[in-house]
Amino acid sequence: MEQLTKVTGIAAPLLRINIDTDQIIPGREIMRGSREGYGPGLFGYWRYIEDRTPNPDFILNQEPWKHATILLADRNFGCGSSREPAPKSLRGFGFRAVIAPSFGGIFFNNSFRNGLLPVELPIEQVRLIAEHFRQKKNIVEDPAGQTFLPRSGHPILLRKIKRRSIGFPMSAFAQRKRRCPRWFYQQSLCHNRASEIAAISALPIRVAPMLHMWKSGSA
Repeated sequence: MEQLTKVTGIAAPLLRINIDTDQIIPGREIMRGSREGYGPGLFGYWRYIEDRTPNPDFILNQEPWKHATILLADRNFGCGSSREPAPKSLRGFGFRAVIAPSFGGIFFNNSFRNGLLPVELPIEQVRLIAEHFRQKKNIVEDPAGQTFLPRSGHPILLRKIKRRSIGFPMSAFAQRKRRCPRWFYQQSLCHNRASEIAAISALPIRVAPMLHMWKSGSA
């Protein structure tokens, strides 16, 4: 599994409140996404004029934002339904992190499962980052850029401008502190404990009756 230790790249500002999962990936795009991948369906209502004709006015169809790896949003990003293709579509596009003041709870958890790092920062700090990128769009010209670095066990968003560093501490749940810097997906965690899982699965019915009921589909 791919690990995430640092993100360096362009941050695309999409500072709208209450962007829900249906706006992240419309229902009409989900069936197509299951065949072709979810990335092209990201923000389908806004990104396309009709069918798959790109909307030139939408930020992710413009240079350099079409190459962004970080998305900046306003509060309550990912609210609405629990559709897991929402974080999948963001990852499919190429995003590795979303920075917003707050997130929908289910989307927040699903993001960790799909290789997307949700970062909660006050809107004032989100706007500060957005303004930096509006003034100097292509982060490739700014080697410091936007990076996520582990510091004392906590992920930190560092922003360096003109040799000055401004650190924004990020909150993280205790169980995620080790997952975010090294970026183990849940599937990877399971894979690393495959022998233990196999041992439990092999337990006889008298020891683990509920396990056998679940495996037979009667639970």
